[in-house]
Amino acid sequence: MKFTRRHFIKNLGLGAGACFIALNTLGCSSGSSGSDAGPLWEPGSTRDKIVVISDIHLGIDDRYTETKQNRSHLVNFLKSVRKTTDVRELVIAGDFLDEWFLPVYYPSHTDQDLFYRSVIANNQSVFNELNKVIASGIKLVYVPGNHDLTLESYILQEAIPGLVQARDVRGLGAYYTGDRNEIVIEHGHRYDIFSAPDTVTNAELCGNDDTILPAGYFYARYAATWVLEGKPTVPKILPGVTNIPDMSDPDQYGAYLYHLTLKSVSERMTPYEAPEAKIFDMRISGFNDSYSYLDFYPAELEDGTISAPVLFKNIQRTWAERQTLNNVNVHSSFIEAVPASVNSAAYFAQAKVQYLENPSENVDVVVFGHTHVPSYRDAGGGKHYVNSGTWIDHNVDFQNIERTFAVITTGASSTSAVYSYLADGTAEDVTASLAATDD
Repeated sequence: MKFTRRHFIKNLGLGAGACFIALNTLGCSSGSSGSDAGPLWEPGSTRDKIVVISDIHLGIDDRYTETKQNRSHLVNFLKSVRKTTDVRELVIAGDFLDEWFLPVYYPSHTDQDLFYRSVIANNQSVFNELNKVIASGIKLVYVPGNHDLTLESYILQEAIPGLVQARDVRGLGAYYTGDRNEIVIEHGHRYDIFSAPDTVTNAELCGNDDTILPAGYFYARYAATWVLEGKPTVPKILPGVTNIPDMSDPDQYGAYLYHLTLKSVSERMTPYEAPEAKIFDMRISGFNDSYSYLDFYPAELEDGTISAPVLFKNIQRTWAERQTLNNVNVHSSFIEAVPASVNSAAYFAQAKVQYLENPSENVDVVVFGHTHVPSYRDAGGGKHYVNSGTWIDHNVDFQNIERTFAVITTGASSTSAVYSYLADGTAEDVTASLAATDD
């Protein structure tokens, strides 16, 4: 079976491909659901497998959540995980709970702790099973993603007392594991200008350094509105750029690239709301005002410079500082980061630069989520990059494979695979197809 994908804009993202062949590696289940769910594969005698799942996107309201149809499959998957007795760890690699996929008309809130507690309550069946996973002897780990970067650790700990949380700076974390600490798992948004925590760009505007939400939050709300309105085609008149800066001016050329990216987004996403309407009523994370789409749309200003007029003004000038604050080991320029942030293949390059080819690291396997595009890439020398994909109901960026997760077997050498959890309760190894088609 051949899988295809296309590059996409997000947050505005081993073995064989058949189950019978997978029996030679991890195997597959006979297929069952509910309380009769069996193991994902025929377990070995050693707990040496780390399972990574990401981008679950559980929502506060089933009218808005991106994971409603797949929630029951997730519950059954967790039942199978705890019956798979060679699983040592289950790692949730970010975008577990979703604060971003909300229409702009969702009531403004001020209590983010209450928001997340409400998300948990709306998805209690999942949390019940996660607690059972821990009770079965499996270590459960959470790493923050961008859609839940404001989720405080104590909120999750209340819901899952035995949970281990891997955090470094607020809204970010990298988890090292394996027999030799040869595996690193993080969400991947640390390297994304639209999704990495941003306490810098809006600090002067808001008069504080609590404005952690990046530009992607606003575009995600805008995109969610468009989707929930039925993806209408509404003519929009947006300001443009007439004087294209030269590449020798990295500041303004970077701002121009940022403009082009958001122009592309704006031509594709056209909700009914007018660009000048104050549709973003922000009373969280250091914001205390209402904003329009035009407030953060980059264009040519009266003084001839290119920038958003209000929100995320001159965002290209804060990227270096953001990377330092966000513990990015190897920095990229803003000009490099803009196209990379919206290209799922670029995260393989980040995995190599930050870990696999970094002499200060001793990592053989890097696992990211974030892109929603499952991936398996051989970096040479026994090293691999894996992307765990997503569990949302309708993944427009990779429609031919659903409910994916990564499996790493640790030992003297590590092996990696990507699996799809099928609707019938079986786990299918799709790694060979991903390795053949991912570019």
